[in-house]
Order: sequence, then structure tokens, then C-alpha cells
Amino acid sequence: MPLKTDLSKFNNDWYKPGNPVKRIIWYFMNAAFLNSSFPFNSIKIALLKLFGAKIGTGVVIKPYVNVKYPWNLRIGNYVWIGEKVWIDNLGTVELQNNTCVSQGAMLLCGNHHYRKVAFDLIVGNITIEEGAWVGAQCVVCPGVRIGTHAVLTVNSVATSHLLPWSIYQGNPAQKIKDRVIKE
Repeated sequence: MPLKTDLSKFNNDWYKPGNPVKRIIWYFMNAAFLNSSFPFNSIKIALLKLFGAKIGTGVVIKPYVNVKYPWNLRIGNYVWIGEKVWIDNLGTVELQNNTCVSQGAMLLCGNHHYRKVAFDLIVGNITIEEGAWVGAQCVVCPGVRIGTHAVLTVNSVATSHLLPWSIYQGNPAQKIKDRVIKE
């Protein structure tokens, strides 16, 4: 008989996401200022920086964005983060210069090991390289690197690395053509 999942054995004591008091304070700040209709971009950025995020210039953060742990967030210059983006950064999320993460996208650094009885936690970093675009309602899975100027089209799921200057579509995302930028 095959083994079965036994969630009573789940243990992620090895995972240390940060000081518990800091996490609780961040939970309320995130709810009040980021994951809300709060309109002032500069205050959102200042708050993220106060909690440890590294953020460049010209960054735009739309309403209802949810950031799990700002101390695991690196944002370059001129990055756009659309409405209702969920950055579930159990690991590091890096958004390099001139990237766009469109509305409703999910950047997921955590998952579970479905082959383990205890359903062990898996954590992987996400990097979205310069000039890349994650389309609306997309999912980027743990450990994925989206290459420079790659595009993940609407409602697609990136389960593995995306090559630079390429356009991907589907679940799982597959390359459909090269990206060519014209003046």
C-alpha cells in the first residue's frame, strides 16, 4: 500500500522568516497601506523600505498589492506593480529595472513537496530580469528566473525558467515566439 500524506507530521521549524513581532507589525501595515485602496505611492515605498525592502527610483505600486515579507524584496528602477499583485516572498523576490508585474499576478516563493509524507515546505527565490513583463493573472512559481525582456502572457504559469527575449504562454508556459521591440 502506498504511503499517504500525514499533515500531523508537517514541520517547518527550519524556516525562519523573521522576527515574530516585526512580522505582526508588518501584517497590519501591509493591510492598511499596501493591500488597500491607499493612494500614495511614496508612502507605500517608504513603508516597504522601513521594513527592509531595497527599492530603486521611479517605482509604481498600485492599490491592493500584498507583500508577505518586505525584507525579502528587491526592486530596481522604474518597476511597475499592478493592482492586486500578490508577492508571497517566503524567499527573495528580485524585480530588476524596467520590469512590469501586471494586475492580479502571483509571485509564489513557496510550495509543498507532494512526494513527502509530511508535505514539506519548499522555498525558492524568484528573479524577474530587466525589461521582463509578467502579464495579468499570471503565476510565477518558486525558483523561477524570467530572463531579460521575456514576456509571460496573460493567465500563464511559469513553472521553470523563461529564456531572454522570448514570449511564453499557457500552463505550463511554453515559448511561442521571440520578442522583438520596435521604436
